[in-house]
Amino acid sequence: MCKIQSCFNRYEKKYLITKEQYRAVKLVMSPYMRPDEHPRYSIRNIYYDTEDYELIRSSLEKPVYKEKLRLRSYGVPGNQDTVFVELKKKYDGVVYKRRITEPLQEAVRFLNGQQHENSQIGREIEWFLKYYRPVPKAFIGYEREAWASQTDSELRITFDTALCGRSDSLDLRSVRGGCPLLPDDLILMEIKIPGVAPMWLAGLLSRQGIFPTTFSKYGAYYQKYILQSKPDTFTKEVILSA
Repeated sequence: MCKIQSCFNRYEKKYLITKEQYRAVKLVMSPYMRPDEHPRYSIRNIYYDTEDYELIRSSLEKPVYKEKLRLRSYGVPGNQDTVFVELKKKYDGVVYKRRITEPLQEAVRFLNGQQHENSQIGREIEWFLKYYRPVPKAFIGYEREAWASQTDSELRITFDTALCGRSDSLDLRSVRGGCPLLPDDLILMEIKIPGVAPMWLAGLLSRQGIFPTTFSKYGAYYQKYILQSKPDTFTKEVILSA
C-alpha cells in the first residue's frame, strides 16, 4: 500500500493483458520501476449507489463527468482499523480522488449519516451523501501487485488479479468470496501517471500490442451479475467504462 494521500489528480489507463504479456512487461520495466513500499496486498471495496443503480448506469454511458463513492480497506479490517472513504471523480479523462481516513466503525457511521466529518473533503462527501442518498450495493475485491517509478514519484503500475464481486455480505470484515469478474488468464494492469508516459513505457506497450481498454470493476460486476438478474432495470446496451 502506498503512503496515505488525501487527494489525487492523475490519468489512470487500464489494460487487460495476458500472463505472457505480464511477464514481458515485468522484464522490460525492471530497470525503471521498483516494487512499491508494500508490493502485494488485498484491496476490498464497498461501492455505494442509489437504490436503482443511478451512479453506475450513468458511468457506463461514458459521460464527460462521472463520480462514485466507495469504502475501501487494505486487507480485512477490524472495527478500529483505518479505512478510506473515497469520492472518485473523472472529468475529461482525468481522475480526481478525494478521501478521508477513519476507523471502520466511524467511517460506517459517517456514511450512514450518523456522524459529521468536519473537513473540506468530509463536507464534499457529506454533500454527495445528501444529494444521492446512496446505500451499499456491491463488494469488489482483488489482489494487487504494485510498482513505483525509480525517477518519477507519481508514476505507478499495478497488476490486479482474483477480481471478484458480490451483492450480499456488504461488510469489509466479511471474508466471503464473490463471483469472478475476469477469466483466469487475464490480468488488469493500470498505469497511474500525471501526464505523458515515458518513452520506454510507450515503446514497451507498442511492441507488446498492449492497448488501453475501458474497464470498471464495479461496472463489470453490475453488467455481468446485477443487470442479468434484473433485465428490465436497464435495457440499453452499455460498454464497460472506467
